[in-house]
Amino acid sequence: MAAFRAMNAPRTYDSIPPRRVAFLGLGVMGYPMAGHLARAGHHVTVYNRTAAKAHAWVAEYGGQMAATPLAAAQSGGGAEIVFACVGNDDDLRSVTLGEQGAFAGMPRGAVFVDHTTASAEVARSLCASASGMGLHFIDAPVSGGQAGAVNGALTIMCGGDAAAFDSVKPVAMAMAKAMTRIGDSGSGQLAKMVNQIAIAGLVQALSEAIQFGQHAGLDMKLVLDVIGKGAAQSWQMDNRGKTMVDGQFNFGFAVDWMRKDLGLVLEEARRNGATTPVTALVDQFYADVQAAGGGRWDTSSLITRFSKPA
Repeated sequence: MAAFRAMNAPRTYDSIPPRRVAFLGLGVMGYPMAGHLARAGHHVTVYNRTAAKAHAWVAEYGGQMAATPLAAAQSGGGAEIVFACVGNDDDLRSVTLGEQGAFAGMPRGAVFVDHTTASAEVARSLCASASGMGLHFIDAPVSGGQAGAVNGALTIMCGGDAAAFDSVKPVAMAMAKAMTRIGDSGSGQLAKMVNQIAIAGLVQALSEAIQFGQHAGLDMKLVLDVIGKGAAQSWQMDNRGKTMVDGQFNFGFAVDWMRKDLGLVLEEARRNGATTPVTALVDQFYADVQAAGGGRWDTSSLITRFSKPA
C-alpha cells in the first residue's frame, strides 16, 4: 500500500464539517479507505482484529484505535457513522452483533455503513437488527480494487433508507468517485453481484482472446492497443491486458476473494431463479487457478489456465 500511496498525489477533499466516525477492518481496502476519512478531517477511531495493523494506521494517520468494535463505536461520545470492511457474512456479524459488537455502542440515529462484499440476506438481517435498536444500516459494497481504495476513487453501490444514505454520502465521498443508492436494503449487495458477474465474463473472454492471438503468432500488446480503441475496449483490457501478456498477477483483488464473491452470486441465483451458466463455469476455472497455487494472484491470472505465468 505504501507503494501505491507514493505514486499518487495528495487527494483534495470538499469541505464538510468533521464527523465522529469509526472504521472496522483495516485490510488492503479498509486501511486506505479509513485513511481518506482521516485526511478529510473527520475524527476517526479504528478497530482491527490484528491490533498491530491498527497501531500502524494510527501512526500514519492519527486518530485513535479501539480494542473492540463496541469501543470503536463508543469513542468520542459515540460515532455518528460506523464504517466496516471485513471479510464475509460471519465476520460482519462478529463486528456488529453481541455485547462487544458495534451496534451495542452506537447512539440512536447513528448509521452503520458496510463496505464488505457480503450476501443480500445478511444485509437485510442486519438492517432489521439495527432498526430495532434505533440505528440505520446501509449495505455499501465497493468496486475499484486496491488501487481505487488507495486513490480514493471507489464506486460505491448502496442499499438502505434514503435519508440515512443522504446523511452519510458527503462523508463517504472522501474515498469514492461515485456513490449511488440502488434501492432498499440488500440492493447494494445485489448490484455488486451484477458487477462481479460482468467482470468474471470479461476476464475469461480477455484470457481466451490473448491466448488465441499468441497461438496465432501475433504481437498481443500491439493488438490490444488497436482493439482497445474499438468496441472491444474495457477497463479489464486497458488495465490488465498487457500485464496478462507479461504474466504479472500482483494487482490486489485475489482469486480467493473472487471465488467468495462468485459463491454469493451463485447462491443468490439459485434463490431468485436467475440463470448464470457462464458465471458458474468461470467460477470453476478460478478453482483451477486456486488448485495450481494461485489463490492470492489477482483475478487476471485466469489466463494461467492456458499458459504458465512468465
